[in-house]
Amino acid sequence: MSLLDDLGGLMNQYAAGNATSDDVHSAYDRVAQDVPQSTLADGISHAFRSDQTPAFEQMVGTLFKQSSPDQKAGMLNQILAVLGPSAASMLGGSGGRGGIGDLLSGRAVSPQQAQEIPPQTVEVLAQQAAKKDPTIMDQAASFYAQHPTLVKAIGAGALALLLSKMSRR
Repeated sequence: MSLLDDLGGLMNQYAAGNATSDDVHSAYDRVAQDVPQSTLADGISHAFRSDQTPAFEQMVGTLFKQSSPDQKAGMLNQILAVLGPSAASMLGGSGGRGGIGDLLSGRAVSPQQAQEIPPQTVEVLAQQAAKKDPTIMDQAASFYAQHPTLVKAIGAGALALLLSKMSRR
């Protein structure tokens, strides 16, 4: 029996309270290194869209907070590509000279600039991007599938859900 076959049982145990968060994290670590990125991205996307997990923007905010500067810039630039020039106005204008609005003025955000953006701002932008183009959830899932260790920051419940989705695939 393969690891993916075993996931269904583990997810049932987790749902019943008979498996720990550590069990889920350990199973995720094994699966994430063995499955294609596209399979992992599909599971992450499912978790982003599920009503059994926190809202997409909350999970992206959590992931952003845990990300390296390069990862922060990468995700932020994907969100900004969806929002276009309206990103700064969604935050109430330019925010003053040198403010967040100036960072979001249409140029690519550098890793250094991304460090200055609070996760709460990313949550607002992610929520607006998802309203404008729901495929941002798939784009974000593909991005985070390239950084599987980071994905553990979404929590055991969301990991259990994505593992369950992958086991059914």
